[in-house]
Amino acid sequence: MQQIVFAATALAMLLGMHWQVRADGFSISCEESQVTIEYDGNLVTRYHYRDTDARKPYFWPVLGPKGKSMTRAFPMEIIDGEQHDHPHHRGVWFGHQGVGGADTWLEAASKNLKDEKQEEFLASLGTIAHTAFTEISANADRAVICSTNDYLDSAGKQLMADERSIVFHMSNGQLLLDFDIRLLGKYGNIELQDMKDAGLNVRVPTSLSLTDGKGHIINSVGDRDGDTWSKPAVWVDYHGPVDGEHLGVAFLNHPSSFRHPTRWHVRDYGLFTANAFGQHSLDESADSGAFTLKDGENVLLRHRIIFHEGDDNTAKIAEAYKAYAASKPQL
Repeated sequence: MQQIVFAATALAMLLGMHWQVRADGFSISCEESQVTIEYDGNLVTRYHYRDTDARKPYFWPVLGPKGKSMTRAFPMEIIDGEQHDHPHHRGVWFGHQGVGGADTWLEAASKNLKDEKQEEFLASLGTIAHTAFTEISANADRAVICSTNDYLDSAGKQLMADERSIVFHMSNGQLLLDFDIRLLGKYGNIELQDMKDAGLNVRVPTSLSLTDGKGHIINSVGDRDGDTWSKPAVWVDYHGPVDGEHLGVAFLNHPSSFRHPTRWHVRDYGLFTANAFGQHSLDESADSGAFTLKDGENVLLRHRIIFHEGDDNTAKIAEAYKAYAASKPQL
């Protein structure tokens, strides 16, 4: 039945129609530029897959425990008292600043240079362009978005592609997001450069940050706060006050993921990145992480993000990692 429903909804998308898949628990609906996921009739998130300003797909907002927003609103929405830096940090997203020389991390609004320099900057920008959905489904237990994307330079040249399997589910009051992404050498050999700004990301709420809020960071090896930056770990947790509640975002890296355990570009101001690419950029004593993704080859990145109550101990993140480590890839 689910395959029949998806075939019908795929036709509806092709014709530009709005459609919904309703179920007890999770439900999902698709419009021309976004997919909306709800749980028991309440918003969980929206997947913005055709935002030309963003140049990439992203999830925003993401509502976690007690219906609280677990991602910063800027630049999609301006809220007083919230940080307004780095307009390319949009909710939950994937990006890489050096894909064959093209920057799929920054956006046009990221810099405001003069004359030729601005033109040069804009010419350096790439795009992660949504090409198709291969599955959109929902039932009582989970909501699924599977898609394909092309990485383009500023002239529209295809550089590489990806396949994504993104699954939301609830577990003991926690919202879990499993994000598997397979990078594909589809259009010839392509170099992925060693970059500090690259990987799967969350921009946490301002109140969780160390600089403008009262949050804390801890990783699986016991490093805390600023000492977690650039360190390899199997998980990292960012927790603190969110709208009157003590909540957190735990980021887990699966053993089958490329270059596990990943390094973490986790910043005190609220950027939270699993970066398997920037080995030397994050640690000058390490070898370069640059590599060539050859035509016909692929690289798999696997992560789970847990939006939870309390700190890492209350949320039992170490135990949650053991369960996640035993799971099989979705792609």
